[in-house]
Amino acid sequence: MWRFFETSKFHTLKKSTYISLRWIGIIGQLISVYIVYFFLGFKFNFILSNLIIVVGIISNLYLIFVYEKTQLSDRSALLFLIIDIFQLGSLIYLTGGVANPFVIFLLIPSVFASSNLGIRTNMLLVITTILTIVFLTFYREDLPTPLNNNFYMDSYYYFSIPIALVIALIFLNFFAIVFGSESRKRKEALSKMEEVMAQEHEMLSLGGQAAAAAHSLGTPLSTIKIISQELKNQLNDRKDLISDIELLSSQVERCNQILKRLSLNPIEEDDFINEDLTLKDYINQIVSSFQETSKKNFILNFNQDSNPKKIFNSIEIIYGLRNFIGNANKFSKNKVFITVKSNNDHTEIIIEDDGAGYPNEILSKIGEPYLRSLSNKEIDKPGLGLGIFIGKTLLEKNFALINCRNSKTRSGAEIIIKWRNEDLLKI
Repeated sequence: MWRFFETSKFHTLKKSTYISLRWIGIIGQLISVYIVYFFLGFKFNFILSNLIIVVGIISNLYLIFVYEKTQLSDRSALLFLIIDIFQLGSLIYLTGGVANPFVIFLLIPSVFASSNLGIRTNMLLVITTILTIVFLTFYREDLPTPLNNNFYMDSYYYFSIPIALVIALIFLNFFAIVFGSESRKRKEALSKMEEVMAQEHEMLSLGGQAAAAAHSLGTPLSTIKIISQELKNQLNDRKDLISDIELLSSQVERCNQILKRLSLNPIEEDDFINEDLTLKDYINQIVSSFQETSKKNFILNFNQDSNPKKIFNSIEIIYGLRNFIGNANKFSKNKVFITVKSNNDHTEIIIEDDGAGYPNEILSKIGEPYLRSLSNKEIDKPGLGLGIFIGKTLLEKNFALINCRNSKTRSGAEIIIKWRNEDLLKI
């Protein structure tokens, strides 16, 4: 049942603000009760009224000392706001029902909630408030004496009070919901913008680090290149080693080219793939580059791919896919599974491995930079967050939806990359 009231993360109440408002209400109730009883001399059930106020005090102390979160979710706020309605309604019941001028304060919890909480929670609070008003219309203790002895109200006027309260409640809630909705939209848009700006900042930071790395790695790579050439000359008669040395030299040269681009122009087009290809062909070429140095078995499945359209050569898609496939290659035991699916509307790439999968403690943080598992089993392994962060950022800039999770059919991790076919044509 409680899931019915859960909405967005923006449908919350700030606990400190709510506690402060409740203290104001409780102090106002105490002042009113004591002034009316001691200074004005009105007689009503004084002890029971104080006990009802104590309920509000206890619930507020619970929020302060027991409830640890800084925000009240929909369901938590619902519970405490209903307590507020019943607590105030009980006081009004003891002091004249709807004839009590303080009955107007019954509208406050619902109106307050309408601008901060979800529509379903607000509807329940409105219904609770209306039922409370109706109850107080027909069931109540008389107004405190001697006021009740000199007070008369025609029935048509008496019953107009709850009608006016209900109309005011609906009217105020409507406007609060409208303005609250606009405020939440702005808040959500701001949050998304801040998220994008944070990602851009991280990418810029990575670009600076990459340029520094390019400068620092130039010398050791040159040394490796020289030594590999010398080894090739010295072992010219060892044909079994020559092919390995040539592969080493080609990979060193490739590293040099990548580092050169990083130091001069990070967004310059890579000549690794220099033509427009289908996603299937992209995958084939990327996998081929890993197979040159990896002993892992890449299992490709294109049986469900029916999209023949070629995609404009995009360095961001190339590097995004390479990061995800490279991550699967790094953390797999023996096999990497890549499936491409497509229909008239969508195209999907699924990358799986037979590794240990994502540790449970970081599943909710997948996609953040510099992410590292803290478990003892994973402490010696390299962090897996940077490659995923880069890949996710680059592909999302090109209209992809990314879902990182542990595979339901295999032992390792699973990456699902999904595009709308119309978005692929925009790349």
